[in-house]
Amino acid sequence: MSESLEKEMMEQEAAEKRRKEAVKQVILTLVIIAVLITATVVTVVVINKTKDKKGGAGSFGGWGGFGGNQQTETAVRTIEAKANPLNDFVRTNGDVQTQSSIDVFPSIGGTVVQVNVSLGSVVKKGDIICYIDPSEPGSYYAKSPVTAPISGSILTAPVKTGQKVNASTVITKIGDINNLQVSAKIPERYVSDLAIGEKAEVVLEAYPDVRFKASVVRISPVVDSATRTKEIILNFDQKDARVNAGMFVTVKLYTKVYAGEVTIPQDALVNNADKYYLYVLNQDGDTVAKREVTLGKNVDGYYQILTGVKPGERVVVEGMLTLFEGAKVHDIENGGVDESK
Repeated sequence: MSESLEKEMMEQEAAEKRRKEAVKQVILTLVIIAVLITATVVTVVVINKTKDKKGGAGSFGGWGGFGGNQQTETAVRTIEAKANPLNDFVRTNGDVQTQSSIDVFPSIGGTVVQVNVSLGSVVKKGDIICYIDPSEPGSYYAKSPVTAPISGSILTAPVKTGQKVNASTVITKIGDINNLQVSAKIPERYVSDLAIGEKAEVVLEAYPDVRFKASVVRISPVVDSATRTKEIILNFDQKDARVNAGMFVTVKLYTKVYAGEVTIPQDALVNNADKYYLYVLNQDGDTVAKREVTLGKNVDGYYQILTGVKPGERVVVEGMLTLFEGAKVHDIENGGVDESK
C-alpha cells in the first residue's frame, strides 16, 4: 500500500470518528432538553394541584397557568367586626371556708380521756366536746370538760382519746357551715386591679363544669412578704349545698373592662415582618383587602383593633393564609364562629 493511500484512509477514519462524536453530542443535548421540559411540566402540574387543594388564588402563581388568566376563589369564613368590651381577669386558686370560725382550746393540760364529737358534728354553745384528765402519778384530779364556745359544726378532726394536750393545743375548730366564703391569694402585680364588689366565677374541683358566682367582700390591707400575694375574701352570691367547707377551688376574678374598640380573634391576624394584618371583605363581597392594623389589649384570645378595621366590616377568620390583596373569595356560612364575643 502506498504511503498516500494509507494517509487517506487514516483521514477518513478520523472524519468518521468526528461525525459519530457530533451525533452523540446532538443526541445528548436533545435528551437534556427533553428532561428539562418534562421537569417544568411536572412542576407546573404539582403547583396547580397544590393551589387547587389549598383553595389558592390561581392555577399558577395566581395567573391561571398556561390555560388563561381566570383566578379561582378561596373559601373563607368571616365575622362582622363589632366593638365588644373585653373583660380582663385574674386566675388563682383558693379554699372554701366558713365566714366565722373559732379554734377550741382546753383550759388545762392533761390526757384526753373522752371525745364526744366527730368531724362534721353539729354542736351548740356549751356542749361538751371532750374531757381531759389532768391527773399525774401520785395525784388525782377530776376530769375537766372542754365546751363549745359557739354554736356551729366541727370543721376539723378533733383530738384522739389518749392524746396529751396542753393549754395551747387546738382541740378542734367550730364554724358556721351555712355561710361559706372563699379565701384566695392574688399575686402582687395585680393588686392595683383589685376592688370591693368585683365579680368572680368559682369552680370546685368536685364539679368542674359548674360556675358558682361570687363577689369580693374583703381585701387584705397588706401584701404577704413571703409569697408576694394579697389575700381576698369572696362571698357566694347564692347558697348551694354542693359547696362544702374545706373544698379546693379555682377562681376567675374579673377586673378591668376594656371597651370602645373592635375586637377580633387573635387567630385571624397575619404577622409579616413584625406587622399585623387582617383581610377584610370588600363591598363587592367577592374580593378582600389586606389591611395593616394596630393592636390594643389582648384578653383570652381576643385582640382590640385600634386602627385598620371599622365596625360592621366583615373580617376573614378562616382561610386567610393563602390570601393576598384583591384575592377572590367565597364567604361560606359562619360554621360555628361566635359573632357575639
